[in-house]
Amino acid sequence: MADLSNMQLSQMKRVLEERGQQLRDDLYRDFSEKYDHVDVATEAPDPGDSSFANLTLDLSNAEAIRDLTELRAVVAALRRMDDGTYGTCTDCGIDIPFERLQVQPMAQRCARCQQMWEKTHGNAGRGATL
Repeated sequence: MADLSNMQLSQMKRVLEERGQQLRDDLYRDFSEKYDHVDVATEAPDPGDSSFANLTLDLSNAEAIRDLTELRAVVAALRRMDDGTYGTCTDCGIDIPFERLQVQPMAQRCARCQQMWEKTHGNAGRGATL
């Protein structure tokens, strides 16, 4: 594991768990509200109402995909914490600075490797586009 103190690890674990719970709450709320929009979309009396309801559903789906992608990253970071690899770059193996983890707790790469990954994987992980 990276050279992180127990206090730093505890802090990051707390941040990750809180963010994970926020995302779960958001997903639950979004899926609950989604059914209201489905009812409007299927029972809309005119094309304008139907179009608005469909747009609302599309936006809701995009938000859900974004939240689910982030939740998966949170879960993966917590797994790395459990197996002792949290804070170590998955590509080059160097320690990820604590300051980077504070800004991006789910980071699995150092800044240099992340930059290279983004250049070579362009649209990976972007999810649905509108």
